[in-house]
Amino acid sequence: MSEKTLTEPDPAAGEQCPVRHWPALDLTGVDFDPVLADLMEQGPVTRIQLPNGEGWAWLVTRMDDVRLVTNDARFSREAVMDRQVTRLAPHFIPSRGAVGFLDPPDHNRLRRSVAPAFTARGVERVRDSARRMLAELVDELVAAGPPADLTAAVLSPFPIAVICELMGVPAADRHAMHTWTQYILSSSHGADVSEQAKEEMGAYFTELIDARADSTDEDVASLLGAAVGRREITLEEAVGLAVLLQIGGEAVTNNSGQMFYLLLTRPELADRLRADPSVRPQAIDELLRYIPHRNAVGLSRIALEDVEIKGVRIRAGDAIYVSYLSANRDPEVFPDPERIDFTRSPNPHVAFGFGPHYCPGGQLARMESELLVDALLDRLPGLRLAVAPEQVPFRKGALIRGPEALPVAW
Repeated sequence: MSEKTLTEPDPAAGEQCPVRHWPALDLTGVDFDPVLADLMEQGPVTRIQLPNGEGWAWLVTRMDDVRLVTNDARFSREAVMDRQVTRLAPHFIPSRGAVGFLDPPDHNRLRRSVAPAFTARGVERVRDSARRMLAELVDELVAAGPPADLTAAVLSPFPIAVICELMGVPAADRHAMHTWTQYILSSSHGADVSEQAKEEMGAYFTELIDARADSTDEDVASLLGAAVGRREITLEEAVGLAVLLQIGGEAVTNNSGQMFYLLLTRPELADRLRADPSVRPQAIDELLRYIPHRNAVGLSRIALEDVEIKGVRIRAGDAIYVSYLSANRDPEVFPDPERIDFTRSPNPHVAFGFGPHYCPGGQLARMESELLVDALLDRLPGLRLAVAPEQVPFRKGALIRGPEALPVAW
């Protein structure tokens, strides 16, 4: 861990304010980022410098401030398009018009086009098929026998199959989608490979959405095709949204990998879920709160005017990040936040974000987690790690944290 800090006069704060260098750490297990822990101790509003991009940015770590910044029109995602901001990703080329870089009302207009697929009813529409696909994967796992890589056998193919089903991507194209997603999300292949994968996925969705223009189906590609046909959104906007949703759907692989790593390294938690299935939905929310699902921080925002947070003036034009991970450990919201409490209530975690950019697939991811816990804990009562916890390999150079492989036996 780097201890490098930069100190420079800050007229906005009226005092010297340190800038903490935040290196790209390849963390294993469910260890909380030590740099983020230090920043939380330093205060509610700090300044950071990430490994790439330019300059420094503000960081807020408390739940109330995270909710303020993510839900306040004075902080803009769209304005990031015109700035070089300090960032984690080594290659970061935002697409103008992409939903992740739009502010309301344009952001709402795009989200509205696919909303029916991600409502409770839309998610329930794929529950039965998701359960069947998962059962087939577990059948194959059991037939092959231990030891096995749970990531390769179940945790990776399952969310790919589910998001492709929801998106309207044919089963024959799932492997290509997975390959493109891995290239886009990893920094280890270089910017050119990532950009080519993004272009190829975009070209695929351009054809698929265009072909669904007259469809009345409820999959995402059909909903987007219909919205383009009604001229509510452009084809370019539809493709950008489809790419984002497809990529986001695979994040469940990493989240569920961390979830099962946690359950298998703390068997008393798994035993509790086996003994009392009624607690599982509440337990999954607690695990989602606790799991450090990403490295560092995500996308920044730009202050459009001066805003004061906890006595610190954020000036117009300043970049600012929020940390959902630290908000989920805020002791003012979650008593004893380091403890996993399956009976925690209320549990207003922000594992899926907050505000207009709240993850649209939150309900889908929660449903997939419930199905995975049910299937694997009930069908494999002896499920355990096949190696020592420290021998489980975790992804390196990835924005989303998770095990590369999860060797198990039963």
